[in-house]
Amino acid sequence: MKVLDLRCQHGHAFEGWFASEQDYQDQLHRGLLQCPLCGDSQVHKTLSAPRINLGARRMQETAPDVLAGPDAANAQEAQTPTIPDPAHLQAALQQLARRAVARAEDVGQRFADEARRMHRGETPERAIKGQASAAEAVQLLEEGIPVLALPPASTETLH
Repeated sequence: MKVLDLRCQHGHAFEGWFASEQDYQDQLHRGLLQCPLCGDSQVHKTLSAPRINLGARRMQETAPDVLAGPDAANAQEAQTPTIPDPAHLQAALQQLARRAVARAEDVGQRFADEARRMHRGETPERAIKGQASAAEAVQLLEEGIPVLALPPASTETLH
């Protein structure tokens, strides 16, 4: 598995996972790669370093606890709020998406039908992933069924 750092023409950085360099080139030439933030298909590789995953732990150790309640809020009143580094936020969101996809049950091409069955209470609610066309995803949203498309690392949709 190759993990590549990618960037769209608008400067949005994101990760792409590919079976090989040929897989990346094939998807690029077929126009399948899109920026997850703006949908731009003008995507290129950027320089990347090996991943060691020390940054996520460091971020968790140094990040302020914004959900601790009134006591923590009172203690931090005198401090100037800090703006998190966008790269750390993006990495955290990508990690969250990967975990969600890994934990979801793969229902394949039955995604739309299974999401509707869960929405109607015919089957227990749970995290599912699978494939749905753009039209099916729009229909699900119009029916009030929340779905999330996850390009480019995955074309699967989560419920």
